[in-house]
Amino acid sequence: MNRTSEQDNPLMKRIIARDADALTDLYDLYGDAAYSLALRIVNNNATAEEITQDVFLKVWHTAEQWNPERGPLLPWLLGITRFTAIDRLRKENRRPDVTLTPIDDFEMILGNRALVDDPDWQDRRALKKLLTQLPHEQAQVIEMAFFRGYTHTDLAATLDLPLGTVKTRLRLGLQKLKSMWLLTVESNIGIRSSDSL
Repeated sequence: MNRTSEQDNPLMKRIIARDADALTDLYDLYGDAAYSLALRIVNNNATAEEITQDVFLKVWHTAEQWNPERGPLLPWLLGITRFTAIDRLRKENRRPDVTLTPIDDFEMILGNRALVDDPDWQDRRALKKLLTQLPHEQAQVIEMAFFRGYTHTDLAATLDLPLGTVKTRLRLGLQKLKSMWLLTVESNIGIRSSDSL
């Protein structure tokens, strides 16, 4: 599913206006992706279902926080899912299994949490530019995994590839992305340092 901000904006406006049917429509669109990510983090079906319900309740109460100018709705919703699931694990004194949580690996690989929270990151311009520099097959699996919520198994089935091939493409793509990201960060730090002179 590759919806744009323009497609999601009317739906979110209905949620802000407290249209309960809009929340149902949103769940129909993105409930599977949120559940899939929650399940990968907590590794428990019942807990993942509870987290998914919590996520959509949070969206109901904080819908106005989504900014369509900063990108599609799904990455924002998956961010809420990720933090809700990790919060749940912390309350249960459990740690997320990063080997099963590609979105966590993604942030860990790219490094600094403050950079991920930066508005330039959120609107994804810098990342999108870097993704276009990767081989198509690597960029494709990264985009599907991290921005559309596909699991490794989903990717293998959708792309008709062996699971090992999917994992290799993700690993190689993320390694290249990390290198490019670090170069971008270093050049930005250099620019800021020279500006202050």
